[in-house]
Amino acid sequence: MGDIDAVRMDDGQRDEFLGRSGTGVISLATAEGEPPHSVPISYGYDPVESVLYFRLSVGPGRTKGELDGREATFVTYGEHEGRWRSVAASGRLVSTTDESVAEETIEGLERTGRIPIVDVFGEPTSEVSFAFYRLDPERFTTRIERSMEL
Repeated sequence: MGDIDAVRMDDGQRDEFLGRSGTGVISLATAEGEPPHSVPISYGYDPVESVLYFRLSVGPGRTKGELDGREATFVTYGEHEGRWRSVAASGRLVSTTDESVAEETIEGLERTGRIPIVDVFGEPTSEVSFAFYRLDPERFTTRIERSMEL
């Protein structure tokens, strides 16, 4: 009979898992005492810089508020090779339109391969305004399921 235990992924396992791009949930910091603003989102990952990229909806009618410099945590998880894995990345969002990050952002976005388009807007995505942001993680928390034989 086996006992399931969670262990940490090494950086290579983390990069391989995130490198598939996919979906997760981003939680944005809010005023003290308020719950975080959490929404499903698709992402791309640059393993060279260990940076996550997001295509976020912006503009009138969006409830996220100001995004540039905002503290955020992104979580993604899934099963791969019969084992559950999860990654949580925490840091600050950076607008990719800022001149100081524009060139490295283009290189980073090219390394992500693609950011999946996920339609959760209730209106045609052609009518939604988007902007690219990146998350420069200050911390990664990783878990991988391990089965231990007794």
